[in-house]
Amino acid sequence: MKKTSRLVVLPYALWILLFVLAPVAMIVYKSFFDIDGNLTLSNYQTYFNSPNMTYLRMSMNSILYAGIITLVTLLISYPTAFFLTQLKHKQLWLMLIILPTWVNLLLKAYAFIGIFGQHGSINQFLNFLGLGTQQILFTDFSFITVASYIEIPFMILPIFNALDDLDQNLIHASRDLGANSWQTFTKVIFPLSMNGVRSGVQAVFIPSLSLFMLTRLIGGNRVITLGTAIEQHFLTTQNWGMGSTIGVVLILAMLLTMWLTKERKK
Repeated sequence: MKKTSRLVVLPYALWILLFVLAPVAMIVYKSFFDIDGNLTLSNYQTYFNSPNMTYLRMSMNSILYAGIITLVTLLISYPTAFFLTQLKHKQLWLMLIILPTWVNLLLKAYAFIGIFGQHGSINQFLNFLGLGTQQILFTDFSFITVASYIEIPFMILPIFNALDDLDQNLIHASRDLGANSWQTFTKVIFPLSMNGVRSGVQAVFIPSLSLFMLTRLIGGNRVITLGTAIEQHFLTTQNWGMGSTIGVVLILAMLLTMWLTKERKK
C-alpha cells in the first residue's frame, strides 16, 4: 500500500522538481554572474546602489501598482461574490464571470486598446457628448482598469467558495441574538470568509507584481514594474544575470506576500 502511494506521489514530485525548484535554482545561480559570465555580486550591488535608486524605485512602483490592483479587485469582487451566493443559479453565474479567463490575455489587451484608443468607443461617446477626445490609453488609469478586469475572476472565485461554505446556522444564530445585518456581516460573515480573501489577495497581488505585457500595450511603458525590467534584461540588453537578480527579488517578494497573508493561528 505504501509503495503504491509513493508511485502516485512520484509524478507530482517530479513536476515540482523540474518546473518549480529547478527553474528557481537556475535563476538564483544565474544572478551571481555578470554579462560577461564572471562570478560576481555586482548585480545585487547594482540593484541596491543604482544611480537615483532606479531598481528600488521600480520595486516600490511594482508594489504600489499591485496593491492598487488588489484593492480595486477586492472592493469589486467581495460584494459580487456575496451577491452570487444569494442567487438561485449561482454556479452558472460564477461560470459566466470566470469565462473571460479562457480568452487569451493578448486578445483582451488589444480589445481594450480598441476601447480606450483615440478612436475607441469611449472617445466616440465623449465626442458625442461634446467633451472631445481624451487621452485614456497609456495612462495609470487604463493600466489599473485593465489589470483589475483581468484579475477579478481570480479574486472572486476563492471568496465565493469561502462564502458559499459558510454555515447558515451561524448567521441565523447571530440574528436570533439580536445582531443587525451590518453586525452579522462584520462579526460573523467577513471574519469567516477571510481564508477566501487571503487566497484572493495572493492570487491577484503576486501576479500583479510581475506584469509586463500590459505595461507595454496598455501603459505604453509609462508604467514601469519589475516584470518590465526583467523582460528588458533578458530580451533587449541580454544581461541575464541582472534579469535573474531582479527575478530573485521578485520571488522573495512573493514569498513575503504569502507569509504576510497566511492564516495566523490564535
